[in-house]
This record gives sequence, C-alpha cells and structure tokens, in this order.
Amino acid sequence: MLSRIFLRLGASCGLVGMTLGVYMAASHDHVLAPVHAHVNLIGWVGMFLAGLFYAQRPDAAGGTLARAHLAFTVAGLLILAPGLAGVLLGYPFGELMAALGSILTIAAMALFAVVVFRCEATPASPPDHRPARH
Repeated sequence: MLSRIFLRLGASCGLVGMTLGVYMAASHDHVLAPVHAHVNLIGWVGMFLAGLFYAQRPDAAGGTLARAHLAFTVAGLLILAPGLAGVLLGYPFGELMAALGSILTIAAMALFAVVVFRCEATPASPPDHRPARH
C-alpha cells in the first residue's frame, strides 16, 4: 500500500516536473529551473525510489516511521516547490516557505534513513547448484 502511494506520487511528480521543463523550453524562460529540478529530484526520483524500496521491504512499510516519511516528503515538497518559486519570482512569502519545506524534506530523508538502517539484511538467495551447461 505505502509503496504504491510512493510510486504513484513519484510518477505524478515526474509528469509535473517534465511538464514544467517543456513549458520552460517552449517559453525560453528558465527562471523556475530550480523548481523543475527539485520536483524531479525529490518527487520523481526520491519518491519513486522509496516506493521501490518499500515494495521490496514490505516489513519496513508498515511502521509509523514509514508513514511519517511519506507525510513529511509530501508536505515538504508541497511547501518547498511554491516557496522556491516565490523566492525566484521575488514574492515575500517565498523564503519562509522554502525554508520550512527544506526542513520537512530533510526530516523526511532522515526518517527514511532510519527506516533503511533498521531493516535487517535480506537473506541471501540459496546458491544455484545446477551443473553448468557446455
């Protein structure tokens, strides 16, 4: 369940980030390039990789830390992206939002690191003892 949410949000962020990139290319206005980069990196790459991790480790996906990781990641990106856009466009709200979104985003990464480090190593696959073909 959690992995599916991360995967779907990641794919959605990839679409949003790429759409912003196409808009910037078409308009020749690249002022929002850092927003495009953060949406792609945190949203598309970060969320999608987290989704793949949680799909491989469903034991890690059921805990409170994993759910907090999702909440902090989503909240962080939803605050960081418009805050960063505000900074780049000169709006007074931008700096505070960008700072808050950054704090939430790094907290999300710290939660994810704790989840990853708490996981036991997966057992190795049994060796393949079939004779080699010649």
